[in-house]
Amino acid sequence: MATESATPVLDTIAAMTIDSVERCHMDGRTLILARIAALIAMDAPAISYLAHIDPAMKADFTVEQLQDLLVAIAPVVGTARVMSAAGHITQAFGVAIALADSEAEAMAQAEAQSRNTP
Repeated sequence: MATESATPVLDTIAAMTIDSVERCHMDGRTLILARIAALIAMDAPAISYLAHIDPAMKADFTVEQLQDLLVAIAPVVGTARVMSAAGHITQAFGVAIALADSEAEAMAQAEAQSRNTP
């Protein structure tokens, strides 16, 4: 019997992703390339790209490779999907930067408070 969770949908998605990665024999860069191409092809929302930023960074996936991917699949998926993806990817990066800034600020505040506590 499954245990109850406060985030059952996210937990399920995480479990599916882990299972997929464990069963796939692609290197990290090829895997992230395939996943981002699939997101572009299905006109995925920004939140879907947000979930792939950290794995892409860990696989040393570069902005130039992302641009090459968009160019490579444009004739197959179409201009509208590529332009939509570019917007969604930009949104995802904006959210990721805002989250990182917020986390850094919280850490700095916690450190400052710990220094001021006798």
